Amino acid sequence: MAPDFLVTHSGGFHADELLSSVILTRLFPAARIVRSRAPEWITPAGDRIIYDVGGAYDPAAGIFDHHQRGAPLRDDGQPFSSFGLVWRQFGRDYLAACNIPASDIEALHAGFDRDFVLPVDLMDNGAVSPSVAGILGKLTLPVLLETLKPVFDDRGPDVDDRAFHDALAIARSMVEAAIRQDAAKLRAESIVLKAIAAAGEGRVLELPMGMPFRPAIVKAGAEHLLFVVHPRETDWCLTGIRRSGDGFELRADLPAAWAGLTGEALAAACGVAGATFCHNGRFIAAAGTRDAALAMAQIAVAEALASQ
Repeated sequence: MAPDFLVTHSGGFHADELLSSVILTRLFPAARIVRSRAPEWITPAGDRIIYDVGGAYDPAAGIFDHHQRGAPLRDDGQPFSSFGLVWRQFGRDYLAACNIPASDIEALHAGFDRDFVLPVDLMDNGAVSPSVAGILGKLTLPVLLETLKPVFDDRGPDVDDRAFHDALAIARSMVEAAIRQDAAKLRAESIVLKAIAAAGEGRVLELPMGMPFRPAIVKAGAEHLLFVVHPRETDWCLTGIRRSGDGFELRADLPAAWAGLTGEALAAACGVAGATFCHNGRFIAAAGTRDAALAMAQIAVAEALASQ
């Protein structure tokens, strides 16, 4: 039976109960969020799900806290926050409610847990500091969500609850966007794998449109590929392939002589009519036609191989 209430703690909020609320309100849209620390609310009952408060973890009783002694840990010993506990229990149902194909749910559930949920869990438990992100530390999602809390001297009526619900809308948009992107990567994978097969031993991968391609290239072990070509709205794009998912180094750069050139200057430099643009960073270029883009790609391959 669906719960009537989704109960979390009152006062200031953190990313873990906000993100838990995203999952639970999607699955139980008729339930009312109650923010309270009153014993009558944070005691398990058949009409509620309690999370990030209550001092217990008991999925059968509908309570998902992680602050108590003996709180559950992941199989590798890393801590859960309420978000991780709620995701473990309800994440697959949430994905189904988002119309993710059944065949993709397990892979997407595991990937989202690893890349999105786990970092929130670790930061909430103090196992990871935002400082590990260096200059970007204040731009991590948990920190940004907490900036939506009321300032210390804003003590208007229901200010914490109003701020919570405003922040919840933003948190919802972030989770849903991340899920859409992850689902799109899975859809792209089969297209890219077919294109890799079609490319054979060639160094250039041609795709029917722009899409995430690196995960499938890595999965296929296609280390020989150097560049990707695909159409855009009005032209064709030539781009390099990153060596790793967390860096900007490419397997091969576009020719140095093309860097920063456009139009006729680029066409003259590369000898390809229809060449229109090359980024100064030499990771992306454009051409007016497919033939021109493929010709640029072959020149770039030849130069890259000659420099090895």
